[in-house]
Amino acid sequence: MSRAATALKRAPGAPAPEREQRHEPLVSPRTRHWLKLGLVAACLVPVTVLIGLRISKVSDEALLTFYGLIVLLITTKVMFVAFTFYRDPAHHGAKVVPIGAPPLVSCLVACKDDHEVIVRCVVSLLDQSYPNKELIVVDDGSTDGSYELLVELEKEHKGAFTLLRNEESQGKKRALVRGLEGAKGEYLVFTDSDCVIEEDAVEQMAEAFQRDPKIGAVSGDARALNAERNTLTKIQDTWYDGQFSIWKATESVFGSVSCVSGPLAGFRREAIWNYFPAWAADTFLGREFRFATDRQLTGYVLGQEWKGKKLKAEHADSTFLEEDFEPKRWKIGYVKSAKVWTNVPATMPALMRQQTRWKKSFIRNLAFAAGFYWRRGVAAALLFYAHAVLVIATPFMAFRHLVMLPLEGAWILTGLFVAGVALKGCIWAVAYKIQNPDCGRWVYRPLMSLMSTFIFSGLLIYSLFTVRRQIWVRG
Repeated sequence: MSRAATALKRAPGAPAPEREQRHEPLVSPRTRHWLKLGLVAACLVPVTVLIGLRISKVSDEALLTFYGLIVLLITTKVMFVAFTFYRDPAHHGAKVVPIGAPPLVSCLVACKDDHEVIVRCVVSLLDQSYPNKELIVVDDGSTDGSYELLVELEKEHKGAFTLLRNEESQGKKRALVRGLEGAKGEYLVFTDSDCVIEEDAVEQMAEAFQRDPKIGAVSGDARALNAERNTLTKIQDTWYDGQFSIWKATESVFGSVSCVSGPLAGFRREAIWNYFPAWAADTFLGREFRFATDRQLTGYVLGQEWKGKKLKAEHADSTFLEEDFEPKRWKIGYVKSAKVWTNVPATMPALMRQQTRWKKSFIRNLAFAAGFYWRRGVAAALLFYAHAVLVIATPFMAFRHLVMLPLEGAWILTGLFVAGVALKGCIWAVAYKIQNPDCGRWVYRPLMSLMSTFIFSGLLIYSLFTVRRQIWVRG
């Protein structure tokens, strides 16, 4: 058996990324819609009352009151909007039937030291049902045998994909941009090298672009590939479900998904092509920002109407500049039917490192997007800025309630705060159960809320002071 074939074998406990079974619905879509709405209301009404009562009892704590209101508003808004208004853009709207061959899709993946998954990743791209595609794989100086596996795979699938090699690592962004130099697709699809993609994922993303010419980018739906490995991976899988099928679904309703995530990201060439030079050479606080932040790439699509001309002027000598691609106000959507599975950290140290990288990307993107996001519409802006306030406030609120208030003897307030965080996790757990009725992982979701508040939130402060530290990362 070749090394490439060996790499295709699934790790113990990893779910097979099998195609979803299509069954006839037991109830009509209209009935299902109202059942979902009723379940959401049944959950949110008592939660609203409970949090309202809690806030009224601690009204002398102005900061706590404000924080509780922000949490309440965000939770109720995203739950209600996602369950009642989200429609998969791949399945709604009039499809534009192309004349001749369907538009070419360029699929790209950059790899560095991912020998355990990279072959499965590439094969899942080769096996896509979409008929008109090209695949470009860039190995960015791997030293663990990943490149050798890719060479073997290239021989087995002669001519099926283009393999490029950076002898010395240049970072994911520059590796992808190198691959893009030869990409000819009207649509561009990226995935991370530790992901496995559903057979029709590229087709679903192309459908979304064809149905709505105003969509400039779309995010797929990611879940944990190694969810069954241990408790920590199960916890993350439940978190991914909510972040995509609820949070991104809500942002998609407003056409302003704030992060087209790395596991499966699709872009219309016209909407992003001019800004790859700015992404590759992005600087922050006077130094190159090497993190391949998905948020920043998304920000170039969201904000190009106000930032585009300046970015193009800064890179006027780039071969990526196309004068015909004028800045526009694009929509960004979430395609729930485009499925992807990604390896999530299986140990706490690895998860802490990932969370630190994400916090750094959040800081950098907030500095870029905060100045224009208010122009994206009232609903989208409120969601964006309220979430930013919550992320920034959480580490301080956690420190106050876990350290300061107990020192003052205010244990009741500490208990209320912990209970409130757990209650929020329970709301997300109910949402997970509604969307995954046959899966028992919903019980792990409150643990993610507790970890996010009391462990990961503090990494924001650390990330702020170490934001200039550079390493190779996927996102």
